[in-house]
Amino acid sequence: MARYEVNPDAVAFVRSRIAARQYVLDSDWGDVQPDAAAQNAYLERHGWAEYAAWHLGLTDGASEETKARYAFVVGDLRRVHRSGLIACIYRAAEWRHKAVERAAYDLLQELDERAGIR
Repeated sequence: MARYEVNPDAVAFVRSRIAARQYVLDSDWGDVQPDAAAQNAYLERHGWAEYAAWHLGLTDGASEETKARYAFVVGDLRRVHRSGLIACIYRAAEWRHKAVERAAYDLLQELDERAGIR
């Protein structure tokens, strides 16, 4: 099983998106998560650093600037999705990636606080 570390740049980026209210509260993650074509188009326009910022996990041992390096995407490459954070929490918990699970949980709490969800 792959191992992941938290991507600190992504945590900071997601926090900045939350502070700027660049988030979606209600979405079906299965419908809005970026597919391979959307990811490829985003990479062509924005490059690896911006692509990486949307992923809370970094795959241990994977080469930099490869899609295999980045895991646990939390947005549609435009806005953070609450459902994306929830999906990250669930998936990370399911596979026992505690650091990623905690990072996603903390970001979800920040988003909920900012959005007035109590």
